[in-house]
Amino acid sequence: MFKLIIFSIVVFSLFFSSIECQIIVDHSCTDITAIQLQWIEQAKSSLHIAYGHTSHGSQLTDGMTGLVAFANGEGLGLTHPLNTFDWNNGGSDGALDLHDHAMDSDCGNYPLWVNNTTSYLGTPNENGMGSNQPDVNVIIWSWCGQISSKYANNTLHSEYLTPMSNLESTYPGITFVYMTGHVDHWDDANNKAANQTVRNYCIDNEKVLYDFADIECYDPDGEFYEFPHDDCGYYASAGNDYIGNWATAWQNAHVEGEDWYSVYAAHSQPLNGNRKAYAAWWLWARIAGWSGIAPDIPENIEITFTENSVNITWDEVAGAVNYKVYSSDRPNSNFILDTTGIFDNTNWTAPINGIRRFYYIKSEKY
Repeated sequence: MFKLIIFSIVVFSLFFSSIECQIIVDHSCTDITAIQLQWIEQAKSSLHIAYGHTSHGSQLTDGMTGLVAFANGEGLGLTHPLNTFDWNNGGSDGALDLHDHAMDSDCGNYPLWVNNTTSYLGTPNENGMGSNQPDVNVIIWSWCGQISSKYANNTLHSEYLTPMSNLESTYPGITFVYMTGHVDHWDDANNKAANQTVRNYCIDNEKVLYDFADIECYDPDGEFYEFPHDDCGYYASAGNDYIGNWATAWQNAHVEGEDWYSVYAAHSQPLNGNRKAYAAWWLWARIAGWSGIAPDIPENIEITFTENSVNITWDEVAGAVNYKVYSSDRPNSNFILDTTGIFDNTNWTAPINGIRRFYYIKSEKY
């Protein structure tokens, strides 16, 4: 079994302007290992984020806090420099600049959330940003539990979608991130319709969306749960037909510290906080310019054994200047740089030590 990851390094300009294309971040955007280091660093060097939320929204930032130590310990096989995923208000020591609770309340409390946004930013300046916060170029708000009632009361457009669009027009230099609400089994029909309304609006109008609800409908293996609740419990139907909890079941079947990490996730389970953090970093990287598509991976991987050695070969990756091989005794974690082998271009040979090993290859581009 091989896990193949491409790693590349590119130097970028630090200039940043608001995004003018559609970005949808959902359950398919939760592979933290797929985000190249260059785009994580680009996000940290170019983004200045202000986040308004209450308890449910803290899943993103609490998850991001726990991710730092998890990645430092090479969870999921991550081998980035220490504190790569660090964040703080101000971006000190090379961290992502994220002002948590920059604006009080959540986007379910209209018109408070709009007034707090304009009060925080101030009047627009010549760059289309806020005169009070001239460096802030990303605004993100989350819901608590109000999205279903907004839809039921026919105020989702007037109290959320239209005000968000108006803010984008007022501050054209800032990227405003739309968000779906958490799933709610006890108001299933309204909840699904409300979140789909937000999705459709963002797709039709090329907005930036963090799909909070969609992330809660899938486990890390891609299993879909049609009737979930925000605590990751899932049901057989919209009625009270409880089956189990997909997050705790997945956690119990996997290794803490290697496959997932323990973290507080308000109203929910640690795994949900993990996945919200992974998707958040996917969002930051996309806003910073990443296409969301990893570079070409080595193809035609072949492995052969002799009595005393293992040999791995692969096709050359265009533009690659170097390759590294990482190995582990586990298929999805604990990977470390394997220095036991000898390279000959796209061929690597190492002695066999009698222990089953799993490998992945990194290609470096400069």
